[in-house]
Amino acid sequence: MDMTARWALPQLFAGQAQKEIFHNEALTRIDALLHGRVESADEATPPGAPAPGQCWIVADGATGAWAGQSGAIACWSEGGWRFLAARAGARMDVADRGHALFHDGAEWRDGEIRGDGLYLDGARVVTVRQAAVSAPSGGTVIDMEARATIATILTALRAHGLIEG
Repeated sequence: MDMTARWALPQLFAGQAQKEIFHNEALTRIDALLHGRVESADEATPPGAPAPGQCWIVADGATGAWAGQSGAIACWSEGGWRFLAARAGARMDVADRGHALFHDGAEWRDGEIRGDGLYLDGARVVTVRQAAVSAPSGGTVIDMEARATIATILTALRAHGLIEG
């Protein structure tokens, strides 16, 4: 085998000529994957003037230099486009979405933590932070004050999506 099993990084062999080419290719791929960040996951056409190191998750219907690479991670380098096949467990922070995507082994999916809340199975279960529940004060009848405070707490829990309404 001349490539690693997971990310197809080129391996070196004893007596191999021009080892630096294979080593540099492996470093370029590692650089794209380590603490991964892509510009977008919604582009099917390569950008006109990418900077070295910029990456994208290729959208369906890819054209041009990205044709046939849908779902791959496309990274621009001094040597042109490098494509990395997505693997289960891969995570990429997506700049234009403001949250990460992860690959489940078949496709890219939105991450659980996003700017507008926490999602489980695609449903938002915690929303953005809201005002705190004020502490009970005053009240002539403790039972009425306690019921009002509990009602306020329940309203806040519902608003945050932690319990159903």
